Parts: sequence; structure tokens; C-alpha cells
Amino acid sequence: METLQKMVEAGVHIGHKKEKGHPKMKPYLFTTRQGIQIINVEKTLEKLEEAAAFLKSIAAKNGVIVFVATRVPGKLLIQNAATEAGMPYVVERWLGGTLTNFSNLSKRLTYFIDQETKKSKGELAKYSKKEQLLMSREIEKLEKKMGGIKTLKKKPDALVLIDIDEHISAVREAKKMGVPVVAITDTNTNPSLVAYPIPANDKSTKSLAVILDRLVAAVKEGKAAVIK
Repeated sequence: METLQKMVEAGVHIGHKKEKGHPKMKPYLFTTRQGIQIINVEKTLEKLEEAAAFLKSIAAKNGVIVFVATRVPGKLLIQNAATEAGMPYVVERWLGGTLTNFSNLSKRLTYFIDQETKKSKGELAKYSKKEQLLMSREIEKLEKKMGGIKTLKKKPDALVLIDIDEHISAVREAKKMGVPVVAITDTNTNPSLVAYPIPANDKSTKSLAVILDRLVAAVKEGKAAVIK
């Protein structure tokens, strides 16, 4: 299959060293070569299509999916993917309570948007230069922290993230609040922590791009179904 070949060419199958492997990733492995665990790309494709079908169904119901990655190489890819899909994203630190205390987050977002609107309308001009500078700096900080989730009006219906271990607080919040998680899971992570694990190399830009391209396409397909 062309898709499987594309995955291999992108290095989707290349995992971590055997000693770093998580036992629950064994069902998704093909073999070990020179001490490196090799992922079975047929399993990757199977789980990718399951995740894609799920995201398509969410998007078809006008659902909200938050894309999450706070480290390179994933953060820029995630931001671009979310933007293309028309969904919110987190590429800086995950804010505690994003899911478990959404009402508080919502208040902070409202404040951020209000301040940003005031600045764009020139309403900060009535303050002293020092006050304007402080307000502008605050807006910049809020943009960095919450700019990607500015459009979030309700608790999201799903998360898409890279690296479970790096975003374990987000995974725990999602589990507590019943929000399904789609995650790209390398051989050193526990796939059972999320509803839709996608076994794949999370260290390579090319590998991540192949996976994210499919997920974005699924979201766009779902959105198109709503419009029709």
C-alpha cells in the first residue's frame, strides 16, 4: 500500500532503544534491530484510521478538538495542523485546570480577549505610558499562554497530543473529565492511558507530519459533512 510505504519512508516505524520500551507497546512492535524497537506500520495504519474516524465523527457534530504539543519537533507541527483544521491548540505549558476547572479558564480567556480588544481599539491611550506598557506586556504574556485556545468557548470534546509522558497532566485531566485522547505513542510510552493511541515515532518531524496530515484531513472531512 502507498500509505504504508509513505510511513516507512518517513521513519514512522523507528522506535526507542529496547531497554526504554514500555511493555504495553509490545502488541504494536514488528521486531528489534540493533537494539532499536521497530513498530509494525500495519498496526500504526490500523490505529491511525480508528483515530481519524473518531475525529471525523467529532468534527461532524461541530465538536471541538484541542491539539497539544509543547516541545520540538512537535509544537510547530501541532500549531500548523490545528490551524489548518480550524481547531484550538496548546504549544506552551499546559495550563492546569484547562479541563477540570474550565469555568475559571473561561473567565481568564474573557479577560484576555477584553484586554486585547481594548488595545486594538486604542482604548489604552487614556492611561499613562507606564500603565500602557504594563498592560501591553500582560497581553503579550496572555497571548503566549492562551493565544491558541482563545476561541475555546466550551470544554473540548477531544484532545490530540504528541508524547503522553510530556503531557501527563493533560491526559489525567482528560480522563477525569471523560474527554477522549488521541495520542501519538512511541515505544517508550504506555498506550493504555489514552482511548486512541497511534503507535509511531514521535522524534521525527517527517513521521509526525504523516500522522498529523491524516488526522487533519479527517477533521476537515467531518467539518465538510456538517456544512452539507
